[in-house]
Amino acid sequence: MKNRGGYNIDPRLKHRVHQYLKTRNDQYVDVSAMASELQQQFRIEYGRRNRTAFRIQVEKVFALICSESDSEFSALENKHLAKRARRSPEDGDGSHVTASSTDSEDDIPEHEHTNHMNSSLTSLYQRGAANASSSSTIQRSLSDDWIIDKTGDRGQESILIDLCEEESSSTTNQRDSSRLEKEKKSVKQKRQKKNKLEEDSETSAGVPAKKSKVKGFELQFSSVKFEDFGGSDETLEEVCKLLIHMRHPEVYQRLGVVPPRGFLLHGPPGCGKTLLAQAVAGETALPLLKISAPELVSGVSGESEQKLRELFEQAISSAPCILFIDEIDAITPKRETASKDMERRIVAQLLTCMDDLNSMLEPAQVLVIGATNRPDSLDPALRRAGRFDREICLGIPDEGARMKILKTLCRKIRLPDDFDFRHLARLTPGYVGADLMALCREAAMNAVNRILLEPTTEDQITPTLALARLLDLLKSSVSLSEDQLAALCVLMSDFSSSLVRVQPSAKREGFATVPDVTWADVGALQDVREELHMAIMAPIQNPEQFKALGLSAPAGLLLAGPPGCGKTLLAKAVANASGLNFISVKGPELLNMYVGESERAVRQVFQRGRNSAPCVIFFDEIDALCPRRSEHESGASVRVVNQLLTEMDGMENRRQVFIMAATNRPDIIDPAVLRPGRLDKTLYVGLPPAADRHAILNTITKGGTKPQLDSDVSLEEIAHDARCETFTGADLSALVREACVNALRVHLDPAQTHTESAKDIRVSRVHFEDAFKKVRPSVSKKDQLMYERLRETLSR
Repeated sequence: MKNRGGYNIDPRLKHRVHQYLKTRNDQYVDVSAMASELQQQFRIEYGRRNRTAFRIQVEKVFALICSESDSEFSALENKHLAKRARRSPEDGDGSHVTASSTDSEDDIPEHEHTNHMNSSLTSLYQRGAANASSSSTIQRSLSDDWIIDKTGDRGQESILIDLCEEESSSTTNQRDSSRLEKEKKSVKQKRQKKNKLEEDSETSAGVPAKKSKVKGFELQFSSVKFEDFGGSDETLEEVCKLLIHMRHPEVYQRLGVVPPRGFLLHGPPGCGKTLLAQAVAGETALPLLKISAPELVSGVSGESEQKLRELFEQAISSAPCILFIDEIDAITPKRETASKDMERRIVAQLLTCMDDLNSMLEPAQVLVIGATNRPDSLDPALRRAGRFDREICLGIPDEGARMKILKTLCRKIRLPDDFDFRHLARLTPGYVGADLMALCREAAMNAVNRILLEPTTEDQITPTLALARLLDLLKSSVSLSEDQLAALCVLMSDFSSSLVRVQPSAKREGFATVPDVTWADVGALQDVREELHMAIMAPIQNPEQFKALGLSAPAGLLLAGPPGCGKTLLAKAVANASGLNFISVKGPELLNMYVGESERAVRQVFQRGRNSAPCVIFFDEIDALCPRRSEHESGASVRVVNQLLTEMDGMENRRQVFIMAATNRPDIIDPAVLRPGRLDKTLYVGLPPAADRHAILNTITKGGTKPQLDSDVSLEEIAHDARCETFTGADLSALVREACVNALRVHLDPAQTHTESAKDIRVSRVHFEDAFKKVRPSVSKKDQLMYERLRETLSR
């Protein structure tokens, strides 16, 4: 709501002035006394304000209430004006200057330019009255406003200026009252004319005028729609449910429930938090008051809190609107760990402002949206109900969401008719919306380079020739021909080559990625493969069948067996085959010497897994993280075990977050970790038999092609050799590598002359025999007996 001067009116102050006037019961109202009483009554809000500035604001609100409530407060206004008009002539000649100066001080008009004119004219008349010896006096004619009638192209602005006239001191009170009534009537007519013109201008426009920039914060009208936000429809549906009261506040009023005040968007950078806020404002056609949190921070004490109050005041005056605070964690740190008092005051002021939205007589139609990628650093009081009622996580998109995002981004890109978006979405695990946008831009650049800089048929392009063509293209001012432009089209090959250059955010942050190990890199272990397929891949590929049978995905898998048998390799291969994100955690790296840091690291791992779902969290060497607890032990390791148990089956939902662990010492793991519901299935990955060793050797040598084997080498004979009986997969890989080194040593021997090139180097049986002399099995006979007993125990 605005007054005639163009200033904002505080609705709470207006309500309090209105209540004050009702308690006066048609008595004379002194604005200065009213301002003083309000400032004392509401010391928390108005106690620190400047008295003169606050009195001016109260006078504006009083004038506005009198103009709006013609019948209710007309008697008060008449008494107020008549009393002040009579006070001047009664003072006499001796006190005329003092009384006039007091009136001019108490009666400051609301318009800035009118105030200067009033002071100047009053001082001139006072100076003239003091120097003159005549008995004439200067009597000011008091009214609500001084109005100048101006009609121009910019609109209709009414400002009434009633110049002071000299009247004789014998003017009666009756004549003053009649003249005041006429002037008051004229003022009301001017106001009614102005309001009617404003209503006519808004009606003729058909749409509400765009609000101007007030107090440094600018209202925006977003053009982004939900169709521009590719991703989860469930998220959009949840957001829309929180927006009902913005258009239909009567629903919650009828129910007698306070509507939701706002929600918090959190997730990794680039996942679309700011875009979603703009899409909400654009889809609902609501004005958006967008501000970055660091803009509110000021170096002057108290100014940051004042900016926050002004921001919420403007949001209330512009209601219904959406208030979006980006990077809100910059101004709302946890108060117990805040390093400065200013940070605590800003947090407290924000909490108060959000609570005031619900404490008004009618809850304001203001929706507050906060965005951050560090939700754990926010003050807990901000995340309670009544402030940010809902927290919406925009995590790393899965394959379906990535396909929707790619379709949204490629709406205007020229693509082939048979372009396979699903295949491209499968090739981009771990990519967020910003990464996919960068991928599309990089693919378009590849298409330009391919079409405009492609080599000719008679010569092969070189870096020098490519640079020369680029310079010719940049220096040429001739537009490209239609034939050249017609060939421009982004192909799947352009996207595939761009995948090497665009690194996903999850991989850049170092906690989630998809391994490049496939089942082709894993030899043998067919029985373990089937178990992994039914445990992890089947619930993702066939969710309807699992739901129909009432089956839930297993909570976790433990791979146990001797070192070097391929436990970590199996975890990477199953994550790659299923297209899941992969978080690899080395057990000892979570341990920290400081109290509480190890538990925080465990919580952070599971939180990242939920943000990256569907995801596999792989704990390598979990025996270091979850050793068996004793009765008298109480240290950091016990707290870490307890934290891990809580995260595995705690209150938080762990949907589509699979846990895999590997160890070669399952006997020292705490039994609570291995119970059903946590790591409820243990798969033994033991020493490979002869047939499996043959399959592993074929996988390592790529079927005998890399390295190239001589004709006298038989991988099957090597696999069945008695010296390979206790070899693990890692031992066989070391055997092949040592044979290759032996072949290379012979080739590089200067005493012998060789005519073959590096590509023709072959590994012969002699090289493998020499390798057998150096490579020994990594599992001793004693350990073999222990693992055999473990295998029997797990097979029962």
